[in-house]
This record gives sequence, C-alpha cells and structure tokens, in this order.
Amino acid sequence: MDPIDATMKIATSGMKAQSMRLRVVSENVANAASTGNAPGADPYRRKTVTFQNVLDRKLGAEVVGRGKIGTDKSEFRLTYDPSHPAADGRGYVKMPNVNTVIEMADMREASRGYEANVTVIEQAKAMSSRTLDLLRD
Repeated sequence: MDPIDATMKIATSGMKAQSMRLRVVSENVANAASTGNAPGADPYRRKTVTFQNVLDRKLGAEVVGRGKIGTDKSEFRLTYDPSHPAADGRGYVKMPNVNTVIEMADMREASRGYEANVTVIEQAKAMSSRTLDLLRD
C-alpha cells in the first residue's frame, strides 16, 4: 500500500477515535445533573472510553482500534435537598459523578487530537498532489 494512503488511513482511525470520545464527553456533560427518579436511586454514572492499538495487516501498521465504553466507578456526590423527589430518608440526593471541568478538559484534548489528524490528512493530500505535479513535468 502507498505510504500516503496508509498515513491517511491511520489518521482517519484517529479521527474516528476522537469523534467517539467527543460523543461520550457530550453525553456526560448533558447528564451532569441527571439524578435518579426514586428516593435513594442512583443517578447517571459518568462514561469513559478507552482505545487500543490494532494491527492492520493490510497497512502493515497499527491504527487506533474501536474504543470500549465503560463507566466510572467513583462515588456519587451527595447534595442535601430534602424536597427533591430522589432524596433519601436523610434528605440527601445522589448526584452524578461527572465533573464538568474534567469533561471540558477531555473535550478540548479530543478536539485537538481530531484537528491534528485532519492536519495529517491535509498534508498527505498536499504531498500526493505535489508528487503528481512532479510526475507530469
């Protein structure tokens, strides 16, 4: 396989991974205040995503493999609000284990990773175009 094509496929796998990561972060942020429906019920649990290197035999290179979505097992925050429908017998409501500051940092990192892969693809396309121009002359 052409090295430029291989480069583009590797960068594309990185873009897919970062896109998945952005979707998970968006879901976490959207549910940052989602509590349970019944007294003492668990609220939304933060999702996490992990990736792995996968050997693409056709390319002869490693690409970013499909991510696995898991859940963050950290403790829920407790907020005192006895009037809330999900409050337990002591008046505490379990709040999601989502920290929006961490989510925003993850979103920024994923966005930058996505942009870096877009730049790689743009550069590979430019190199391919320059190569074709040289061959025509």
